[in-house]
Amino acid sequence: MIHDIAPKSFDNSYKNKHAEPQDLFLSYDGNTVLIKEDKVKLWYPSFADFEKEYPNLIDNSTFLFTIDEIKYYLVEEKGLDSIPGWIYASTERFRAEPKYWRSFAGVVGWQLNRWYSNHCFCSRCGDSMKRSGKERMLYCEACGYQSYPSISPCVIVAVHDEDRLLLTKYNGRAYTRHALIAGFAEIGESLEQAVHREVKEEVGLKVKNIKYYKSQPWPFTDTILAGFFAELDGDDTITLQEDELSFGEWFNREDIPPDTLNISLTGEMMMAFKNNTIEL
Repeated sequence: MIHDIAPKSFDNSYKNKHAEPQDLFLSYDGNTVLIKEDKVKLWYPSFADFEKEYPNLIDNSTFLFTIDEIKYYLVEEKGLDSIPGWIYASTERFRAEPKYWRSFAGVVGWQLNRWYSNHCFCSRCGDSMKRSGKERMLYCEACGYQSYPSISPCVIVAVHDEDRLLLTKYNGRAYTRHALIAGFAEIGESLEQAVHREVKEEVGLKVKNIKYYKSQPWPFTDTILAGFFAELDGDDTITLQEDELSFGEWFNREDIPPDTLNISLTGEMMMAFKNNTIEL
C-alpha cells in the first residue's frame, strides 16, 4: 500500500527548523505538483535548485515531515515552473509511482497544503489564522480558536458470500476501477454501525459477522480507512444507490480482476479474498 515505505521511515513529528539548501520542497498548483521535467520518477526540487532565481524561497517555507534523513518543506510561491526543467504534473502521478516513498511524500504534502489553504481565516470569527511555531496547528489571535489537520474516518467493506465477493464502481468519478463498498462514519456512529449502514444504503444488502482487517491513511481525501470483511446476511439481490454507484455485481473468487496499482487498502482486500489468504 502507498504508506508501506519500509525500510524507509516516515516521521510526521513537527520540527520548527529553518530549511537548508539541500532540503526538498513540495509545491502545488491545484491538483498538480512541481517535479523535474525529464525524470520518469517523481523528482522533487531542493532549495538549491531554485537558489539563484528565488533566493528568498527558503525563508518562506513551512516544515512538513521527514523520510529517513530527508526533510520536506511546503512552498506556496506560484509560477515555479517558469524555471527551465521544472513542470507541474498531475497528482494522479502519485498513484503510478513505483517507489512508494516518493508518492507518499507527495500526497501527504498535498493533504497538508490543502489544510493550510482551506484555513486561512478563522471559522469562528473570520480573522486571519497564524501558524504555530511549536506544533502543526493554526490559531486565531483574535478569539483563540485553534485548528489541527482534519482526518475523517471511512469504512471499506468487502461483502462476501461463500466464494463470491461484491464489487462495485463509483458513479461520476474519474476513478473507474472496481471497488468495494466505502463510506464515511457519521456523527454518533461506530465503525461497525457505519459498515451496516453503508452496505444497506449503497447496495440494499444486510451483513453479519463483521471482521476488522486493517487500516490505512489515505491522504488523497484526508481520511483514515478502516477495512472490514462482512458476510452476506440473507437475500443477495443488489439494489444500487445510483447517485453513488454505477455498478454492483457478485464476482466468483477466480474472476476478481487483479490489482495492478497495489497502493490501496481496497485493492489489498480484494486480492486477499481472491487468493484466499484471509480466514473468514
